[in-house]
Amino acid sequence: MPDVMRSYLDFEKPVAELEARLDELRALAATGSDIGEEIARVEDKAAQTLSGLYANLTPWQKTQVARHPLRPHCVDYIGTLIEEFTPLAGDRQFGEDEAVVGGFGRFRGESICVIGQEKGATTEARLKHNFGMARPEGYRKAVRLMEMADRFNIPVLSLVDTAGAYPGIGAEERGQAEAIARSTDACLQLGVPNVALIIGEGGSGGAIAIATANRVLMLEHAIYSVISPEAASSILWRDSTKAQDAATNMKITAQDLSRFGVIDVIVREPAGGAHRDPAATILTAGEAIANAFDELHNLDRETIRARRRQKFLEIGRKLA
Repeated sequence: MPDVMRSYLDFEKPVAELEARLDELRALAATGSDIGEEIARVEDKAAQTLSGLYANLTPWQKTQVARHPLRPHCVDYIGTLIEEFTPLAGDRQFGEDEAVVGGFGRFRGESICVIGQEKGATTEARLKHNFGMARPEGYRKAVRLMEMADRFNIPVLSLVDTAGAYPGIGAEERGQAEAIARSTDACLQLGVPNVALIIGEGGSGGAIAIATANRVLMLEHAIYSVISPEAASSILWRDSTKAQDAATNMKITAQDLSRFGVIDVIVREPAGGAHRDPAATILTAGEAIANAFDELHNLDRETIRARRRQKFLEIGRKLA
C-alpha cells in the first residue's frame, strides 16, 4: 500500500499529540540539535500509549478501527499472498459486480480460488467497487466460482470486508435475498476445503454469503455482526447516537465471537491496528490461512461437508 498521510481516530488523540511532538523534535534534530535522548523518550512513551490504547479497545472503538480507510483491503491481500492471480468477471446472467473480486491463482504453490469483497482505497475505487456492498450479480459470480473450484478440486479462500449487501431497488428487483441464500448454500455444498478471513467489517448476510466456511478466521480488530451498531440503535432505541451501546450489547468483536464458537481463529494485528503496518498484517494472515488449509488437507469430500455443517449447527449451543 502507498505511503499516505497519517490519520488518527478520535480515541487516538494522546498518540497523535505525542507523534506530533516527535515530528517537531526530529525537525529540530535535523538542524543539528543534540536531543537524541529526548526523542527516544518520546518514542517510547508514544509506543506504550499506543499499546495501552489498543489493549483495551471498546467494541465501538474496534468498529472504528475495522472501518479505518487505511486498513489493507481485499486486493492488497491478493496482491501479496496470491501468485498468478487471474480474475474472472460476470455472473453469466446479468452483468459484472466489482464489489466482489474473484478468480484463481496460487497460494504457496497450490491452486486456489479466491473470492473477496473490495471496498476500495480511493474515492474513485470506492465508487467503482460500490464501497464493498455487493449486488446479486456479485453473489452469483461467487457461486459460479465456487462451483468451478469444486469441479476441479480447488480449495476456496474468502476475504470478507463489507458493511452488508447493497439494499438498492435494482438489487432487490434482481433477487438479492435469493442470491445471498444460494451463495450461502454453495459454500455449504462445497466438497473442497474453504477458509474465510474477516479482514474488516463482516456485515450481515452480505458477509455470511461467502463466509460459511470450514474455518472462519478473523483479524483481531475486525467486527462481524448481523446489523451495524448504528442501525441496531436506531431500531432498538430510535436513536442512532446510541451506537456505542449497541456495539457493546451485540458482541461483535473477534474476542466475543471466538468465545461463542462463531469464529475459529483470531489473527493478531500489529500494535496500533492493521492500518499501521499492512504488510505485517497480510503476512500474519497468510500464515493463519496456510495453517487452516493444512488442517483440512487430507479430508475426503463427505467429511469436509459434514464437519462444515456440524460447525454451524453447533453455534449457540455451547455458550461460555
